Amino acid sequence: MDETTRAAFERLLDIARSDTGQSRRVADFILAWWNATDLGGFDIADVFAVDMAIGQDMARVFSWIAGRVDAEYPGSYRPEIEDVIRLWRPDVWARSKETV
Repeated sequence: MDETTRAAFERLLDIARSDTGQSRRVADFILAWWNATDLGGFDIADVFAVDMAIGQDMARVFSWIAGRVDAEYPGSYRPEIEDVIRLWRPDVWARSKETV
């Protein structure tokens, strides 16, 4: 991931791990990339409900994802994404711990 995209993604992670009015929407965006089947999708109309800078960070990350030849996931951010899952998908998190 290039530095500009990495910075945008890290800003999004910070927002998703907080409790602002936009956090859930940002979390949905990140979790849809991580595993939409199990964690839910992202409603593109939610871009209208976030600040412009956040929407631009989402667009930057999405553009980077779209430019990959092969699927690529933010595996090096697994601990941070697990924090987002614990916060915004506690039921999924609890089920995942039952099977371990």
